[in-house]
Amino acid sequence: MNYNKAEKDQEKTPTVLVVDDNQENLELLQAYLEDVDCRTVPARDGPEALEIIVNCAPDLILLDVMMPKMSGFEVFKRIKNDPKTSDIPIIMVTALNEFGDIERGIDSGTDDFISKPVNKLELLARVKTMLKLKHLSDKLERTLAYLSEIEKQAQIAKSD
Repeated sequence: MNYNKAEKDQEKTPTVLVVDDNQENLELLQAYLEDVDCRTVPARDGPEALEIIVNCAPDLILLDVMMPKMSGFEVFKRIKNDPKTSDIPIIMVTALNEFGDIERGIDSGTDDFISKPVNKLELLARVKTMLKLKHLSDKLERTLAYLSEIEKQAQIAKSD
């Protein structure tokens, strides 16, 4: 494995999946994210978001809580219960200001919470932080895999 090539391949523009059933909110969040070096992919409900995630694993998900068909909490649970997607950071976006709803999100393991109406500066700061953490986490995972491969090769060479 050419580690440098693999690392360069991973240096792609991050993808942010924006999930909201309200078209105006969806467009607003995407417009705010134009100030971040990322590609945004919209989803209008939970089932559409889950389908997109299977086809193109995003680096971050902005997930509305109150949606028809499937709540943000249900979408969150499905993402986190799947080993292939469980490491995708999720920021829950909600108009719910009740402490119980925020507590439910935190208890379920959400990475962060933003209340509506969304403050652009707060959103940008949190998205940039989550993308940086995801990038570092992915880089660490690749480095550990590389070191594990070197260790296997060393053991094979040692046994010869």
